[in-house]
Amino acid sequence: MTADQFQQLASTIPQQPGVYQYYDEGNTLLYVGKAKDLRKRVSSYFVKNLTSYKTHELVKRIHRIAFTIVDSEHDAFLLENSLIKEYQPRYNIMLKDDKTYPFIVIKKEPFSRVFFTRKKVNDGSEYLGPFTSVGRVRELINFIRQYVPLRTCKLNLTEQHIRKGKFKVCLEYHLGNCKGPCEGLQSAADYAEGLQQVRNILKGNLGSVVGQFKAEMQALAAGLQFEKAELVRKKIDHLENYQAKSVVVGSHFADMDVFSIVKEDNLAYVNYLMVQNGAIVQTHTVPLETKLEETDAEVLSFAVARLRSTFNSMAKELVVPFAIEVEEENLTLTIPKAGDKKKLLELSVKNVDYFREELRRKKILHLEDKSDEEKAKVLYELQDFLQLQEPPLHIECFDNSNFHGSYPVSAMVCFKDGMPSKKDYRHFNVKTVEGINDFATMKEVVYRRYRRLLAEEAPIPQLVIIDGGKGQLGAAMESITELGLVGRMTVVGLAKNEEEIFFPGDSHSIKLPWNSDSLKLVRRVRDEVHNYGISFHRNQRSKGTFKNELEQIPGIGKQTALQLLKEYKSVKKVREAGVDSLTALIGKKKAALVTAYFNAEN
Repeated sequence: MTADQFQQLASTIPQQPGVYQYYDEGNTLLYVGKAKDLRKRVSSYFVKNLTSYKTHELVKRIHRIAFTIVDSEHDAFLLENSLIKEYQPRYNIMLKDDKTYPFIVIKKEPFSRVFFTRKKVNDGSEYLGPFTSVGRVRELINFIRQYVPLRTCKLNLTEQHIRKGKFKVCLEYHLGNCKGPCEGLQSAADYAEGLQQVRNILKGNLGSVVGQFKAEMQALAAGLQFEKAELVRKKIDHLENYQAKSVVVGSHFADMDVFSIVKEDNLAYVNYLMVQNGAIVQTHTVPLETKLEETDAEVLSFAVARLRSTFNSMAKELVVPFAIEVEEENLTLTIPKAGDKKKLLELSVKNVDYFREELRRKKILHLEDKSDEEKAKVLYELQDFLQLQEPPLHIECFDNSNFHGSYPVSAMVCFKDGMPSKKDYRHFNVKTVEGINDFATMKEVVYRRYRRLLAEEAPIPQLVIIDGGKGQLGAAMESITELGLVGRMTVVGLAKNEEEIFFPGDSHSIKLPWNSDSLKLVRRVRDEVHNYGISFHRNQRSKGTFKNELEQIPGIGKQTALQLLKEYKSVKKVREAGVDSLTALIGKKKAALVTAYFNAEN
């Protein structure tokens, strides 16, 4: 839309608060904005000297303008956030953080179990969180289980089943980790008290939990049960120490959310500290991509709304570095100049700086004999050559290995940031395939690998290389399809001799430039999986895991069998070898035994 075209439209735009929406020629929503005065704000895009290239590009694409009038500027802010969240327009601020965060669920069932999940189901269960780290969640669950005896079994503990004596206590009861509700040894009311302790621990409210334990300890001591009282005292000490390590500000502070921001070119980094009962119970940093000429206040306001919604924050105080718009009208906005809240804000900035450094470190490839700039270039070059959606920071490669045509195994190597991640290497003894069948073997091991990663909710690679031709690639894709991973990773085949790369379904291959670092990296990955597979096969043979078919020939020992395979490369070629050739290698007597064995098969 040109300035002249806009002038014909300008008089129809109301001078009231509201939200404006820009659409392109294909009626795709490009941008959503809010304004105190819609006409004045929209006009600014067409009459002022724009300094941002991206803003120029946006204006060139505008074909249609829509607007919604609201009662107040605050209502405009709420509607803008809602529309951005729903449609994610191309030119709006984009939160570059699409993780699925873990929850701790208190299951809706008799004697509720407490466990970790990523999937929030509308089944009436209570979901606490979400949390920013799976490790943190597991640590919390382990911490809870040390102090609150809850069941971990999946038994259907209905009152009727318990009354009929259908269940017996397990080892967890005898270890003191469960009070035996399955046999009616714990009442529902007592179990509910334990669940309330769980809620308090997860909310950082350890004071009430400690208070309950102190009352229990005193009751045990009064009943002369001193050994049990001592165990409870140790729990109290541990809880108090745990709380002391977490406290950053005085416990007299109300719950609050602390936010800081650092901008760097077209990226902004926002850190969020959730403070409850004087302790930091959550910390999270997110990157945001700014698209136009958004101010720091606009970016931070957007991030605050999203993060508070994501983490279900109920805090009524926000600690921020400067004034921002907020969704809720009853929030207290604090811009500290000194004191504990200022220290919290400084701590939040430290978390941003640490996050940025970690991000830089991960983007730099630690390839030998290369400068920092060259290291960072290699994966982006490979991304460009293969037209990947993102740089392949996580690559995995599979190869089948056998010993001269017998005894198949498979190997998988993993490269992270362009370097071998040896702790993630895996080998596979083939379980479901009889004989030598490269295609079936590849299908089995690829399925086993990614079924396991999905079950463990572990990160999946951006790029998977199948060392083999179209047949092996097709077999691997059967497993990828069965697991529902199509589109979530890029899978390519690497022809063994020509170093050609095949994509699933493509009739033609591509070749990386012969002198490119991308090709050198692919070669290194391929060589690594070859060496790892061969080493594994050799180790299996040395342990006697494989039994060579030639060793089954009466009169032929292990050394002779290996000698034959090394010379002829496969059992098939030994079978086809002439008696004179065999005699020259292992002698007349043994050659006769081998020849007689294979002749008897025919």
